[in-house]
Amino acid sequence: MDQISSLTPRQIVAELDKYIIGQNDAKRNVAIALRNRIRRMMVKSEIQKDIVPNNILMIGSTGVGKTEIARRLAKVAQAPFTKVEASKFTEVGYVGRDVESMVRDLVEQSIHLVREVKNEAVKTKAAESVEEIILDILIPPVKGSGITRNLPSTASQEEELTSDSELNERTRERFREKLRNGELDERKIEINVKATSPVGIGMIGNGLIDDASMAGLQDMISGMMPKKTKKRKLSIAEARKVLMEEETSKLIDFDEVKEEAIRLAENNGIIFIDEIDKIASKSGKNGGGPDVSREGVQRDLLPIVEGSSVNTKYGVINTDHILFIAAGAFHVSKPSDLIPELQGRFPIRVELNSLTQEDFSRILREPKNALTKQYQALFEAEKVYLEFNEEAIEEIARLAFLINQEVENIGARRLHTVMSQLLNDFLFEVPDTIEPNSRIMVTKEMVEERLNTLVKNRDLSQYIL
Repeated sequence: MDQISSLTPRQIVAELDKYIIGQNDAKRNVAIALRNRIRRMMVKSEIQKDIVPNNILMIGSTGVGKTEIARRLAKVAQAPFTKVEASKFTEVGYVGRDVESMVRDLVEQSIHLVREVKNEAVKTKAAESVEEIILDILIPPVKGSGITRNLPSTASQEEELTSDSELNERTRERFREKLRNGELDERKIEINVKATSPVGIGMIGNGLIDDASMAGLQDMISGMMPKKTKKRKLSIAEARKVLMEEETSKLIDFDEVKEEAIRLAENNGIIFIDEIDKIASKSGKNGGGPDVSREGVQRDLLPIVEGSSVNTKYGVINTDHILFIAAGAFHVSKPSDLIPELQGRFPIRVELNSLTQEDFSRILREPKNALTKQYQALFEAEKVYLEFNEEAIEEIARLAFLINQEVENIGARRLHTVMSQLLNDFLFEVPDTIEPNSRIMVTKEMVEERLNTLVKNRDLSQYIL
């Protein structure tokens, strides 16, 4: 966490630049929002609890980087993150997801993050315990040590017991070495594991119970039932994984995990609400029909974004300091079509630019997870080496940009469909026809041959997602 707290807005933008091309205004605003959270935690006076985040509304077409900016920001901040689609929510009283479920999703992510950290802290100790359990199964300890006998033990009996114990210990050490070298991984052993019998729950009331509540109810009922174990025969490699989970759980205080997770979600959580324009009343409408339901969802969202307490199966979470980032294309509606109270809760508005042909070229070259690098990794997994020359990359970018203009602008996602069309034949032939240690050079001529005819004939149906 110390490393995160030292990140300046400029450094945060530099981290985002490794994965996202352009959109500098959006990156600056989210970087300031993240740094402000760090600043709030550094405030020592009582005013700290009154400093609320400036939630952000991103406006831009699909595929320009809205979701990626929010997701990468969460990774930079090592913060719990959840993405929801506003169009999936329904007003209270209707069948569908209620708005509080996004907070429960965030807490689940937070629990996962905290458990990962805790697991790492006890990993060595848990591994030692697992090793001893497996050794006890392979080489049972010598019986008799410390056991009261009916007859007084003689010197010869003690010597025999000592000799057996020493031999047993030497054998264990040999097997311990084999275990660590992986020589026994395929050997089958029988272990006791916790039986996970599913808890059946019927419909409750009118059936309007969400997944998190259902899971909480199942946990409660499971907790009241006696713990059972069953025997399973597994390879040592598989048994090690199963036992590692059990031993790790024993070493971790789950109450502490829950407390830390709630605290992390409250202070560092990021909720990304996509397609918020879908719940805005259409411009020029009088508010009838489906607009009534859309406004209902907005009014349900309002207290969550303003700050309220939400019950989860891990405890109550306060949403005052969660950062909300909303996004939408706003092709049909406008941000001003949202109810005024909700507009006021997203004071920072950022318009993302449409991607240019030059942006497409940079997206193919520069990011750490660039699409060209992803395909190279896929081919290299089969020991086939894929290369792109500069002219080929420029041509791919040009065609993707052209198709977006001709058909429908889906932003950088168009590059996925173009690259798939270009390289799928090669992927099909590896390794049957294209053997290991082969090299494939993608040139401008190859790109034109495989893609240009389709563009000229306007036979673009296969590019439409």
